[in-house]
This record gives sequence, structure tokens and C-alpha cells, in this order.
Amino acid sequence: MIFVTVGMQTPFDRLCDVVDRWCGRTGRRDVFMQTGRTEWTPTHCDFVRMLEAGEFQDRMQAASVIVAHAGMGSILTAMRFGKPILVMPRRSALMETRNDHQIATCRHFTDLNGINVAVDDDELMKRLDTIDETAKPGSLPAHASPKMISAVRAFIQG
Repeated sequence: MIFVTVGMQTPFDRLCDVVDRWCGRTGRRDVFMQTGRTEWTPTHCDFVRMLEAGEFQDRMQAASVIVAHAGMGSILTAMRFGKPILVMPRRSALMETRNDHQIATCRHFTDLNGINVAVDDDELMKRLDTIDETAKPGSLPAHASPKMISAVRAFIQG
């Protein structure tokens, strides 16, 4: 199962729309999306607006791969559960966030095993086409490696 999450603060319709269109094009039915509070509604996959904490963790644990905004909470949770994650940053120029901190996050984590980055809609669609490769066992260690933990700590501490 592919679990798509946009975090708890604001919706990310652009990410959700790309995934939904990909589901329609490929016929994938194993995608579950947490869309956030938005008027936009997916047509090709199951979704909820918000999940309670326990159900969120259950979805994360059951997923073979996570697709998310480039928020630290989503990345850290994927690492905690040993799940590969495909992230796309929100962009301030598109009014999706107040600044481009998620772009900085993507630059910082782009070379770490298990954290896959799509910088825009086109790249997200291409990476979704190879999502089964991303989700192969061993694409992310069962526990975060020391290199990952060091990178996260350094990034958070600034």
C-alpha cells in the first residue's frame, strides 16, 4: 500500500492531484491519501481529510512506501518505521507555504538512502512510475542508519 500524507497543518492539493492523476492513469488501487482540510477531492484513490494519531501510525506501518510533503515530521516518522519515502517540497511562490524551507530540506536529504525527492510535478509523476522499485525490501534499512541520524540531527540543529 502507498500512503500519501500532507501533514497536519495545511493541505497540499498539488501533490495529491499528481498522485490521483497517476492512480487514474495506471489503475493503481492500493493508494490511501490523507488530504488535509481542503475542498479538493481525489477521484482515483481512497482518502480521508485527517487521521487520528493512532490511525496515522497504523497507515504508516502498513505502507510499503510513503509519499509526502517534505516536512520533517513525515520524514522522521518514515525513518522511525523503516519506510522509504518520496517527498515533494511545498513552494512559497505557489502559496503552499510561507517560505522555501522544504526545498532546503530536500537538498539536504537528497543523497540519503530511502529518502527520494521529486522537485516538481513532472518529476513526481516519473518517480511514481518507478514507485515499486522505491518500495523494494532493503531500499531503506529497518532502522535509520547512523549517517541518517547524524544528518537529521545536524539539519534540525541548524
